[in-house]
Amino acid sequence: MTKPALLLVEDDRALADLLMWHFDREGYDIVRTADGDEALLLAEERTPDLVILDWMIEGVSGIEVCRRLRRRPNTAHVPIIMLTARGEESDRIRGLQTGADDYVTKPFSPRELLARVGAVLRRVRPALAGEVLAYGDIEMDVDAHRVRRAGRSVQLGPTEFRLLRHLIQSPGRVFSRAQLLDAVWPRDRDIDARTVDVHVRRLRKALNEGGQEDVVRTVRSAGYSLDAED
Repeated sequence: MTKPALLLVEDDRALADLLMWHFDREGYDIVRTADGDEALLLAEERTPDLVILDWMIEGVSGIEVCRRLRRRPNTAHVPIIMLTARGEESDRIRGLQTGADDYVTKPFSPRELLARVGAVLRRVRPALAGEVLAYGDIEMDVDAHRVRRAGRSVQLGPTEFRLLRHLIQSPGRVFSRAQLLDAVWPRDRDIDARTVDVHVRRLRKALNEGGQEDVVRTVRSAGYSLDAED
C-alpha cells in the first residue's frame, strides 16, 4: 500500500525533527520545510495527502499558505492541520475559517498529533487510513493488529509485530541489530543487542508454522532482512 504523503511546514527544528521521527516510524512519507514559500512550491510539485502547517513560519505565514492552498485546484481538498502557540478562540476560529481541518495548540504530544492525522485521513480519505502492508504471501493489517500468511492467521507478540512491521516496510534492506533496537525498542536503551536475535527467532517460528519458506534472512556480521535466501 502507498504510504500517505505528508507535508510538514514547521520552523522549530527540534520539533520538526521529533515529528519526522515519529511519522516516519508510523509509515508515513513525510517532507518538511520551514518556509511558507517553499511549502507552496512543494505542494505544487507533489500534491500531499495531508499538510501539517505551523502558523508562525518563515516567508509567507502559515495562515496565508493555508488560504492559497485552498484556492488551488490540486490542493483545494487536501486536509490541513494547523500548529500554533496562539490558543485564543478568535485565532482558532480564524484558522478554521481560512480552511484548516483541525487545529493543534502548542505544546502538544507527538502521539496526539499522530492521532489527529489518522482521524482526519479516516474522515476524508479512508483508503489511506487503514494501513495494510504486504510482502509475498504475508499480509499485515496494522490497525487491526492482524497478520496472515497464505491465508493462515499468524499469532505474534507485540514486539514481534513491531519487528515485522519495520522489516516489511523496507523489504530487501538489511538492518543491523543496532538499527532494529532503535526502531523497535526506542525507549529501552539498556536492552542487549542479542535480544534482537531472540525475537527474530520467535518471528521466524510464527511465520513458518505452515511450512512456508523462511523470508527473514540473516546477513552474517550485518543483521537481518525481509527477503528469501538466495
